[in-house]
Amino acid sequence: MKTSNLFYQNRTRRPEVERAEGIYIWAKNGERFIDGSSGAMVSNIGHSNPRVLDAMMAQMNSATFAYRLHFENAPAEDLATAIADRMPDGLSKVFFVSGGSEAVESCVKFARQWAVASDQASRWKVISRFPSYHGSTLGALAITGYGPLTNAFGPLYKDMPKIPAPTCYLDRDNLSDHDRGLKYAEMLRDEIIAQGPETVLAFAMEPVGGASTGALVAPDSYYARVREICDEFGVLLIMDEVMSGVGRTGAFLASDHWNVRPDLVALSKGFGAGYAPLGAMIADEGMVGTVLDTGGFAHGHTYAGNPLACSAGLAVLDEIERHDLMTNASIMGDVLMEGLRDLMKRYAFIGDVRGKGLLTAFELVSDRETMAPLPKNLNAYERLVELCYDRNLITYSRRTRGGVEGDHFLVCPPMIVTEPQINEILNILDDSLGAFSRECGLEC
Repeated sequence: MKTSNLFYQNRTRRPEVERAEGIYIWAKNGERFIDGSSGAMVSNIGHSNPRVLDAMMAQMNSATFAYRLHFENAPAEDLATAIADRMPDGLSKVFFVSGGSEAVESCVKFARQWAVASDQASRWKVISRFPSYHGSTLGALAITGYGPLTNAFGPLYKDMPKIPAPTCYLDRDNLSDHDRGLKYAEMLRDEIIAQGPETVLAFAMEPVGGASTGALVAPDSYYARVREICDEFGVLLIMDEVMSGVGRTGAFLASDHWNVRPDLVALSKGFGAGYAPLGAMIADEGMVGTVLDTGGFAHGHTYAGNPLACSAGLAVLDEIERHDLMTNASIMGDVLMEGLRDLMKRYAFIGDVRGKGLLTAFELVSDRETMAPLPKNLNAYERLVELCYDRNLITYSRRTRGGVEGDHFLVCPPMIVTEPQINEILNILDDSLGAFSRECGLEC
C-alpha cells in the first residue's frame, strides 16, 4: 500500500473501496465484502440505491447549498414535515444537523436553554447511563459512559451523573424480568433525589443500546417507569435514537415499541443512510415556542438543513416506506436472532444474544454461569472482527463492560437484507467463531 496522509483512530489499513451495491461492497482488488454492520449502523437501505442517487442528482442540478439565514429550501421543509408526521404527538419541530454527536449535543443545549427560558435555571444536570455512548463532541462525551473514549478529555468538560445501564442479563438474582426492569428504573429516581431534583435537567438514554452496550434491550417495565419518574420530577426525557431510529428496530423510533413519548429525540446514522451527512433534533412544539420567545436558540451548524442532504433524507424515507423496510427489519431480525441463538448453542463462549429488529448483538464470555468476560489479553473484540473480515464479512465490536473488558459484536445488516443473505452472514460467523475457538483453545 502507498503511504497515506490520512489518519484516524489507529494505523490499521484496509483495501481501497471500488464500488458498493445493496448489502455488498467491492474493494479495488476484486474482493466482495458483506456489509454485516451497515458500516457503523448507517447504511439502513443499502448502498447505491438508484432512487436516492437520482433525487440527489436532481437537487445538485438545482442548488447544493443555501444558508439557512439567507434562504428556506424545499427539501429541508419537506423533510421536517415528513419527520414530524412520524413522531409522537407534539414532537413537531425539527432542527437539522450533520451527525449523531451534533444531534445529541443539540438536545442537551436546547434542554438547558429551555430551562433558563422557563425560569428553571437551577436545572443543568443531565443524567445518563453507564456504560453508554452518546457522541464524541465534548457535550456528548459528558453524558457518555465509556472510559477509553472519555478519560483523556475529562478536564475539558463537566462530567454528568450516571446510573447503571439495565444489564439484566448479567444479574444473578431471583427477580422476574418485570421486577428487574423496575429495579433499574428506580435507580433513576434515586439518583434524581440524590442530585437534588431542582438541579436535574434531563435523562438521556438509548432505547435499544448501541456501541457501548451492544443492542441492549431493557425489560418492558423499564420504559414506562422511566417516563413516570421523569414526569414526577419535571425532568426531560431525551431519547438518543441515532442508531436505533428510522426503522432499524422495526418501528420508526425504537421507543415506539413501548409507546413512550420522549421530550427530545436525536436522529442520525440511518436518517441519511450513508448518502449524505444528516441528523436532527426533534423537539416539543411548546418548548420550542418558549425558547424562540426569549431570544432564540443560541446554537447552530453551517450545514444545518443542507438541501442536498435533505433531498437524500427524503428519498431514504420514501424507500423505507416504498419497500416496507420496517416490516422487513422486524421479520429478518427474527431470522437473524434465531440464527445467532443457534450459534450460541454451538459455542459455549457466547454468553448472550440480544437486540430488536436488525439491531442485534452477541457477547462472548468465559463462563455462562457467572458471565465472567473472556481474558482481556485475548482481545476478542478485535480478533473476531479480523477473522470475519478475512472471510469478507464486516462486523462491529466494542468492549462491553464500560470499555475496559468484555467483548460484544453488533450484527446489523441493511434493512433490505434477505433470508439467504442472513444465512450467508451466519455461515461466515460460524466459520469465524470456529477459527477463534481453535486459535484461543476455547471449548465449543
